Amino acid sequence: MKCRHCCVELTHTFIDLGSSPPSNSYLTEQTIREPEKWYPLKVLVCENCWLVQTEDFVGVDDMFSEDYAYFSSFSTSWLEHAENYVDQMVFRFNLGSKSTIVEIAANDGYLLQYVKNNGIPCYGIEPTHSTAQAAKKKGIKIIEDFFSVKKAEELAKQGQKADLIVANNVLAHVPDINDFVKGFSILLKSNGVATFEFPHLLNLVNKNQFDTIYHEHYSYLSLIAVHRIFEDNGLTIFDAEELPTHGGSLRIYAQHSLTGQHRISKNISTLQKCEKVAGIDTLYFYQGFQKKAEQIKIEFLSFLLDAKRKGKKIAAYGAAAKGNTMLNFCGVRPDLISFVVDKNPVKQGKYMPGSRIPIVNEDYLRADKPDYVVILPWNLKSEVMKQLTYIRDWHGKYVVIAPHLDIL
Repeated sequence: MKCRHCCVELTHTFIDLGSSPPSNSYLTEQTIREPEKWYPLKVLVCENCWLVQTEDFVGVDDMFSEDYAYFSSFSTSWLEHAENYVDQMVFRFNLGSKSTIVEIAANDGYLLQYVKNNGIPCYGIEPTHSTAQAAKKKGIKIIEDFFSVKKAEELAKQGQKADLIVANNVLAHVPDINDFVKGFSILLKSNGVATFEFPHLLNLVNKNQFDTIYHEHYSYLSLIAVHRIFEDNGLTIFDAEELPTHGGSLRIYAQHSLTGQHRISKNISTLQKCEKVAGIDTLYFYQGFQKKAEQIKIEFLSFLLDAKRKGKKIAAYGAAAKGNTMLNFCGVRPDLISFVVDKNPVKQGKYMPGSRIPIVNEDYLRADKPDYVVILPWNLKSEVMKQLTYIRDWHGKYVVIAPHLDIL
């Protein structure tokens, strides 16, 4: 396989998580009676541009189907994040009724609803029909398609260029990262700004976040790698911020390399220096991560088996993609975790891919009163614990797996 950015042959394995189905391919009562497609889940690192990337096996259509089940609006903390983001961008870039804001991967309108409330013209691009329909019900204009150079050229010709383009947690999801980034340079107005948020590779490694690896994520990103990708596609990163979201993310600000007017912030050199000190641009940084993941697997399975021997009841909360990576890497099945609770009604009544654990609503949790609740989306730990305070009534405990097993 060759690097998705610089086309250099890839030879170094970052981690091999065996195989699993696509993490958002939830099973129904019908499909659970059928065979599942499992694909190798192996991640490589490019020694030339340092882009970390999943080996090619799964097609886009197998992951982003019309019944895609991830809806951003079911997380209250993420909604707060989106609303704060809109307020900050409107103030910083003086956006108003004569501006245009576009969101790539607009999902269910979780963010553009706040843009709309500010009276700013906007539209979203979203390829999954289920989430696009949810956004349209909020009165948001949605183009149901994947973003690309071709789509950007089409929109630019229609006079739909943007003052601000938002791309939250989508840069890692694109197979052709050059084509995707190049599209921003086409759709942005000459002095426009694009912002991108993505989990920071530095945190993935330092905090053992291997469960954020799944087929839907084609890339695992550092500022060093992204800076080069953007420069090669007509964009310059002029600012960057560290965020607590998704276990530690970066938000970067980009502009046209030739016409952008924003000064380069000292934050860029500071963060690049931080990455270089950690060794992100050396193979040493990527060695040993396999053993860290295997150690978490041992800890988690030991806990589950010990609890089972003692007759304890175990459930999980959050039918998240990262949870599916963890469950399938560890080989967990319904005999160890009885059910997974999720707020999203689209997921309720279905089954986790691979592990085939049933997904239920919160009533099941109150009725079953499990001794332990494993919080699979550990990045939402505080939100979930606040929501489920009542499990203390029967002396229930929370379990968090990453960066190490912790019983709370």
